[in-house]
Amino acid sequence: MRRLVQIFKSSRQQEMYLYVDKARGMEDVPADLLTRFGEPEPLMALLLVPERKLARVDAAEVLAKISEQGFYLQMPPTAAELLLREGSRD
Repeated sequence: MRRLVQIFKSSRQQEMYLYVDKARGMEDVPADLLTRFGEPEPLMALLLVPERKLARVDAAEVLAKISEQGFYLQMPPTAAELLLREGSRD
């Protein structure tokens, strides 16, 4: 499965991203989620395939969630994830 995906960053929460099917845009994203997310700021569009490496999420999971619910919400990293990220740089 491959899909052209649009990624938006949150205007309210640093490192929170919303992935949607580019053709459908935001129409499948619930209004209450958009209220909490803030003004979606377009970040990039990309052709996503399950094998593609993404920084913090699994591409296959992103594609599955977009197929199931119309969007994928990437939450900011937890404190533990940030520590692991910093530790891997040493």
